[in-house]
Amino acid sequence: MEQTFTYQTSDVCSRSITIVYEGDTVKKVTFVGGCPGNTLGVSRLVEGRKMDEVIALLENIVCPGSRTRKTSCPMQLSLALKQIQQNRE
Repeated sequence: MEQTFTYQTSDVCSRSITIVYEGDTVKKVTFVGGCPGNTLGVSRLVEGRKMDEVIALLENIVCPGSRTRKTSCPMQLSLALKQIQQNRE
């Protein structure tokens, strides 16, 4: 059964990320704000993948445009997926 989770981002251009998932599979990702081409590209690339795989791919990506220069929109997506996993434990 598909579920939806919305994550409020911090220190990046995007304001939130909505994730539709089923079990441990990412079905759809929608960023609000951010660089449209990049966030749309990331969204399409992660759809259909397992959460652990997406986290491993994105968790250490930083963006020089982020407020702290220690995160990025892709990293925020990995944090959102980790939160989903923690909420299910």
